[in-house]
Amino acid sequence: MQMRNRADRIRHVIGFEVIGLLLFVPLAKLAFGFSVGELGVLAVGISIIATVWNYVYNVGFDHLLARWKKRVNKTPVERVMHAIGFEGGLLMVSLPLVAWWLKVGLWDAFIMDLGFAAFYLVYAFIYNWVYDKVFPLPVWKAA
Repeated sequence: MQMRNRADRIRHVIGFEVIGLLLFVPLAKLAFGFSVGELGVLAVGISIIATVWNYVYNVGFDHLLARWKKRVNKTPVERVMHAIGFEGGLLMVSLPLVAWWLKVGLWDAFIMDLGFAAFYLVYAFIYNWVYDKVFPLPVWKAA
């Protein structure tokens, strides 16, 4: 069973984070009113954490899918599960960071983080779907 190689996974993660930051920071400024500088630094910090998490999570998810389903291409339902699992894991790490950096309470940070997660949940679903179309595995091209 063919899986993505390390270079492909690195391209995936870098593209995801760069495009995500370019979309997220201006939208978060509009939604929450913090400065682009405050949000930009926070977003870059979370992006670094997310980059490592993205790589580890995608390798793990693909291995589980390969073991359980004997394939690595995802159905729409599996894509939703993939996105929810990624964002849920990231939320656990980012919540205290958001509260500390923006000097807000945990409840406010949680509400903001839900907004961040909602954005990235939709973005992750779309990005991963498009990425698989633009950079399909050779076995997917043949099918």
